Amino acid sequence: MICFSIPTFLKSGNRMDVKIKFLGAAKSVTGSKYLLQVDQKKILIDCGMFQGKKELRLRNWDKLPIDPQEIDVVLITHAHIDHTGYLPRLVKDGFSGKIICTAATQDLMEIMLLDAAKLQEEEALFAFERGYSRHAQPKPLFTTDDAKLVSQLVESHPFKKEIKIFPGVSIVFHNAGHILGAASIEMILQGKLQQKKIIFSGDIGRYGDPIMFDPEIISDADVLLTESTYGDRLNPMDQVEKQLADVVNETFLNEGTLIIPSFAVGRTQSLIYYLNKLMTAKAIPTLSIFVDSPMAISVTNLYEKHAGIHKIKVTQERHELISIFDSPNIHFCNTKESSKALNDMTKPAIIISASGMVTGGRILHHLFHRLKNENDTLMFAGYQAEGSRGRTILEGEKTVKIFGEYVPIRCRVRQVHGLSAHADQTDLLRWLSNIKKAPKVTFIVHGEEASAKTFAKTIEEKLGWTTVIPDYLESVSLFSGI
Repeated sequence: MICFSIPTFLKSGNRMDVKIKFLGAAKSVTGSKYLLQVDQKKILIDCGMFQGKKELRLRNWDKLPIDPQEIDVVLITHAHIDHTGYLPRLVKDGFSGKIICTAATQDLMEIMLLDAAKLQEEEALFAFERGYSRHAQPKPLFTTDDAKLVSQLVESHPFKKEIKIFPGVSIVFHNAGHILGAASIEMILQGKLQQKKIIFSGDIGRYGDPIMFDPEIISDADVLLTESTYGDRLNPMDQVEKQLADVVNETFLNEGTLIIPSFAVGRTQSLIYYLNKLMTAKAIPTLSIFVDSPMAISVTNLYEKHAGIHKIKVTQERHELISIFDSPNIHFCNTKESSKALNDMTKPAIIISASGMVTGGRILHHLFHRLKNENDTLMFAGYQAEGSRGRTILEGEKTVKIFGEYVPIRCRVRQVHGLSAHADQTDLLRWLSNIKKAPKVTFIVHGEEASAKTFAKTIEEKLGWTTVIPDYLESVSLFSGI
């Protein structure tokens, strides 16, 4: 266990001791879990599933280094599976405390965890039927029943409200942009003689995003954990419309279908926004857009329920809420039959389907049938983690394994930059620069190692802050006797 010995950082002889253990998102971009121990109380910040490389995915099956029954409370920054997907397993293994998040995150989590459980069950069954699992009886990491138990423990709160967790420990959720309900967490620790603040950035959104508001300013931090997904690159948004128009027009001229793997939360809605805008401006032909993701359909409806925390205009018409998502050329595939029918479609069209990194979901069935079609185009519109099928395809492999078979890749493969809901390096530095006084230490998390290293160096050079890139399962003492 590391202990910082900076005199201004640790003070002894008083009351409160605080340490942190990195159970995920340390030199990786998935599996966010940070275990904070404040005296005898144990707080888990985020509870994500590992995705991407096999060595990371296998961690989902490892026993946690803490008994879930010993965790007092879980705080959730936002609903993405790499921040929430382990919750059903945690509850299954004995956790019974509160799960605290924002209202929109609560609604999204219910949808996403049930969907994740269904995928787990379907993939285990599919692996058994196809015989491509090395296990005689493949089992899901968690079930639908496990996911349903999570919702019984959730307690939601609005942004900007101080929430008392324990005596001397409170939090405030600040809008982080990124997706509906996404928050940075400001944790206030009130000791006998001192007050300290720990900031958990969560995933920071883009400045100037067409749908989500800018991330809110946080001006004080004694200890900071910041994401670094795009900490090593710039991801400008000013060319998104041109790049997207070029890909759509190319596919249309080739008389093909455009397939877009997309995260159901945030990315799908951004794509609908841009495609609708380009069609209205006649920059691309008016094509049918098929949203083939039950979760994306449910999530899209939540933009109307939570109209106050995003920019999409929602108007009242015939006693119904109407927005761009109600455009007549947008078709939501609510059934398996409507999804399967897309495999036989030959006219130019656009299919948006989850998951965004091609790790599961209906997108696998579309790629299984369409990767071999020279007229079709596969377009990536977001981050592809190391070890994911999406990264494999982007790196130019000639085949990819789907449902236990190697599928040839003959279609066009394109990538549009700037659509990511993650802040790029410029956005991250802009958000960090609002902190008036340098934190005693800034932990660089939620980024692949190369990205984390680059971002750490950039912070040290541009802001002059002390940075640490923690290792997986590393423990650090933050405060002693505050």
